[in-house]
Amino acid sequence: MKVLIISDYRDILNSVRPEGELFIGLKQAGVDLTLMTFGDGAFLSEFKKAGIRVIDFHPEKKLSWSAIQLIRAELKRGQYDILHLFNSKAISNGAFAAIGIPVKVLTYRGVIGITKWYNPNSYLKHLHPRVDGITAVSKAIQSYLQTQIFFNKNKVKHFYKGQNLDWYKNVESANLQEFHLPENAFIVTCVANYRRFKRIDVLIKSTHFLPENLPIYFFLIGRNMDATENLKLLKKSPYKNNFHLTGYRKDAINLVKASDVYIQPSDHEGLGKGILEAMSLGVSPIVTNTGGPAEFVDNEASGLVVPVNNAEAIATAIERLYKDEKLRKKLAQGAQNTIRGRMNIQQSVIDLQQIYKNFLME
Repeated sequence: MKVLIISDYRDILNSVRPEGELFIGLKQAGVDLTLMTFGDGAFLSEFKKAGIRVIDFHPEKKLSWSAIQLIRAELKRGQYDILHLFNSKAISNGAFAAIGIPVKVLTYRGVIGITKWYNPNSYLKHLHPRVDGITAVSKAIQSYLQTQIFFNKNKVKHFYKGQNLDWYKNVESANLQEFHLPENAFIVTCVANYRRFKRIDVLIKSTHFLPENLPIYFFLIGRNMDATENLKLLKKSPYKNNFHLTGYRKDAINLVKASDVYIQPSDHEGLGKGILEAMSLGVSPIVTNTGGPAEFVDNEASGLVVPVNNAEAIATAIERLYKDEKLRKKLAQGAQNTIRGRMNIQQSVIDLQQIYKNFLME
């Protein structure tokens, strides 16, 4: 089986590692894999060590005739069985490049929404007539995409992009001295680039339902957490002095390691990489009952699951974990057991390889 993958690894190591290790696993499982990507990506040396052929190229525009020609030439030269496209620029250029070439074209989707049957732009991407299949990173995304496809809904398959506890063995807790916290500080972290659906507003509103003056501190880690709507809500919060909006941090994972609870209050979520990282680190998660997180966080066993857009339920969950250290430890252990079991990278490799085989049989 020969597979050409086009993806982008210009991000910090822990962000690209699950996908990178997935491809290394496929290579080790016997897949003849070539990767087309930017030559300065974070995981390139690991790909080369694993014997993966790397082509230093990635489309820079949504549609580029030179990119289409280059991809098309590689498809003809390599006689690939599968072309797997992992982002929008790769998809729009790769799908056109594959026209008239006997290769199965698969795309990857990691978020819910945007792809809509009535949006013409969708037909340049996942709904492009040359696309043979879509790989979704959760059942929730799979189900959503199937509502946007008129025929052959089975062309959408899902696999989880798993983790490995060994990746986190040497992660140290961040030094929090810069934040001047009291010794008894109970830390709640949330990592995200701010978007409306992340519902940081609901998290902030939840502080109105907490007992006053508890030593609970909130770390909102990521770009644009200081959005105007968040700052307005913070001014009214009884815990306004306990919030730290850190912005983007390269040591985000170390801050999570130093925390007591990780929370993701989203009203929809594709998979929730930050949640999986927190679970791998042994930090108890609080998630909403939607999307990918609801598929792998078992309420009362590996985390607490609360209703979407329910500030009071979030406050109850936070207060409960603040008061009950025994429960926190139980959930943290359950979270790691989940990663060790059904959300591990080895299973991801098996699942994606089977997806490839199934598409080649059709």
